[in-house]
Amino acid sequence: MERLKAFDQALFLEFHSYRSSFWDVVMVTISNKFVWLPFYVVLIVLLVYFYKRRGWLMVLCLGAAVGLADYISSGILKPYFARLRPCHDQLLNGVVDAIDGCGGRFGFVSSHAANAFAVAIFVYMLLPHRQWHLKGVLLVWAVAISYSRVYLGVHYPGDVLAGALLGIGAAHLALVADRQIHKRFPFWQK
Repeated sequence: MERLKAFDQALFLEFHSYRSSFWDVVMVTISNKFVWLPFYVVLIVLLVYFYKRRGWLMVLCLGAAVGLADYISSGILKPYFARLRPCHDQLLNGVVDAIDGCGGRFGFVSSHAANAFAVAIFVYMLLPHRQWHLKGVLLVWAVAISYSRVYLGVHYPGDVLAGALLGIGAAHLALVADRQIHKRFPFWQK
């Protein structure tokens, strides 16, 4: 386990070393959850517009996926593992520059990564196969949000990787729920 932590720390230091004033602004913007509110609104509107009543079920299940990912990451895993964020780690004090503040004390797992991947994978799986370009945009969006957390000095790469896996799992559970509810209750079939 110590070897894995050391590797994660070395990888963090490598990623965090590629800094510039331009990318600082870009990464702070990407990481800001309020910047993405219009995207979420458009996503909800499109789901309801194209899928009608079923779209509302999809929106509810998507919300459940994000809620589950967020609760598990922030409410269970962060307090349980109590792994300090890089910006709170005394060993990295002189190296880490948390550009946009450090956030809470613990960082394992990244809630930003969990939530972004929950949204991206849930919608990815709903899209038809021919929409490969939109699927690619969703994945790039989730990866960019996740990487921004490492760049900003608030998460180790392992934090965002674990968060991404958690988000993917939550999305799959929500998709199963969506399909089961849609199949069993005629109200959602219109």
